[in-house]
Formats: sequence, structure tokens, C-alpha cells
Amino acid sequence: MQVEDSTSGHDPLATRPGSGRLAGKVAIVVGAGQTPSTGPDDTTIGNGRATALVFAREGAQVLCVDRDPVSLADTVAMIRAAGGEAVELVADITSETSVATIPTACLDAFGTIDVLHNNVGIGAGDKSAASVELDAWQRIFDVNVTGMMLTCRAVVPEMRTRGGGSIINISSVAAVASTSMAAYKASKAAVNALTHHLATANFAHGIRANVIMPGLMDTPMAIGGHSAATGAEPDALREQRNRQVPLGRRMGTGWDTAYAALFLASDESRFITGVMLPVDGGSLARIG
Repeated sequence: MQVEDSTSGHDPLATRPGSGRLAGKVAIVVGAGQTPSTGPDDTTIGNGRATALVFAREGAQVLCVDRDPVSLADTVAMIRAAGGEAVELVADITSETSVATIPTACLDAFGTIDVLHNNVGIGAGDKSAASVELDAWQRIFDVNVTGMMLTCRAVVPEMRTRGGGSIINISSVAAVASTSMAAYKASKAAVNALTHHLATANFAHGIRANVIMPGLMDTPMAIGGHSAATGAEPDALREQRNRQVPLGRRMGTGWDTAYAALFLASDESRFITGVMLPVDGGSLARIG
């Protein structure tokens, strides 16, 4: 299966045939849609969509979950067009009732659950701790932390029943680095702590839980969100962010997150759990 589409950004490994690293596995990707592009010339791809595409190319059957039915359908169509297998489910992770449909839908479609990939996160309305509004703080925690807890709580019992699984939660380098966004930083630090708890609480059940902490990324959400918040022109913002990245002076992409997730989803990482993995072009290494 090959994944390459002019509207979704270029996968640097798209010309390489899938090697079946997830063959026989069933994966849930929560946040498999993506934020709309910043303009007609924006061909970047979001972390969630890239991960769903890579998982499918590597042989997984994928339940794609998102609250946006249009963007979700686009992701599933791309997977199927490339020869992969995917089913879509519209769900809101801030709703306990909606989240409860996720494992049921996956089991109905594919019969088991091997991988849970949690990619949903927001930062809209965030400010410093001295000025952030309570409503914005609560909304960010509802989505970034409580929603992730709900999806894990819903899926872990099935993983325990089958005797194993891999949970991959998307956090951010903001969890451990300086940022002006108080709620975003605190919520991502909470994601790290939640994942550490999941790892240690599930040793005996063979369930691994790990975090990916992306750094500066060229994705529709990252560029669009910062552009809307600051008024900066997207291409100028890209240039500014590129200069901040130690490795090659260029931001990462959704594909970089996706390939890190592929490793953590595969049996190649069978002895790895409780890890917080930076995918950040050396930003945290520079901090020390």
C-alpha cells in the first residue's frame, strides 16, 4: 500500500512499499481527521491523519475516530484508495457516552483491539496563568486530559482481556519546556503523568503505554492556530518556527509523529513502556 496525495502533504517514505510491521493488528486512531489547511497552498498533513495512513500502509486494520465527519471521511477514503482497510466512527471524546461507542465499534468491525492512539489536543483561548479564563482552562483540560482518560478507560478492559496492547498518547514538548500557554502546558504534563500511570498499572496485563512529545511541527493545526492567535502570515510563521529548530532549521511534520507512533505500535517496541519520546528536532536536547 502506498500513501501519497497532493492534498495531504508528501510522505517521505511513500515510495517504499509497506513492510507489514503492523500486519494482523487492529488500531484505533482517535483524532484521525485534521484541522482545515491554512490556505489553498497548504499541503501539510496533521499528526492524526498521517498516523492513520501509516498504520494502514503497514498492514493494520484501522478504526478512524474524529468528531468532524467530513475530515474523517476524507482520511478513510485516502486509506481505502491506497488499498488499506479502515472504518470511520464519529465520536466526541469529551462525552462519556460517545467514547463508550469506540471499543464497541472496533470490536464489531475487526474483532479485537491491539493499539490505541490518542491524538486529540487543543490550545485555543489559552493564556498565561495570570490571565487565562476559567472556561478556556476547563475546555482545554476536558479535551486534552479527560478525553484521553475516557478513551483509555474504555479500551483498557478489552486489552486486558486479550492479554496485551499498546497505548500511544500524544503530548507535547510544552509539557517540560517553557511556554506562555498555562493550560496547554499543564494539560500536556498531565497526559505524561496519566500515561506513566497506565504503564505501571498494566505491567501484569502486557499493556504498554507510551507518550510522543512533538516539538515544533508544520501541521494545519499548529500553523493555523498560531496564525489565528498572533495574526502572523502562515509562511512568515513557518520561517520563524523553522529557525527555532536545532536539527536542520526545519520543523517536523505529521509524518515524523506517525513514524514514531508506528514504532511504538509495533512489536519492535515490545520491551518499551512508560517512555516520553520527544520528536522535536533536538529542541529538548538543547535545553538539557
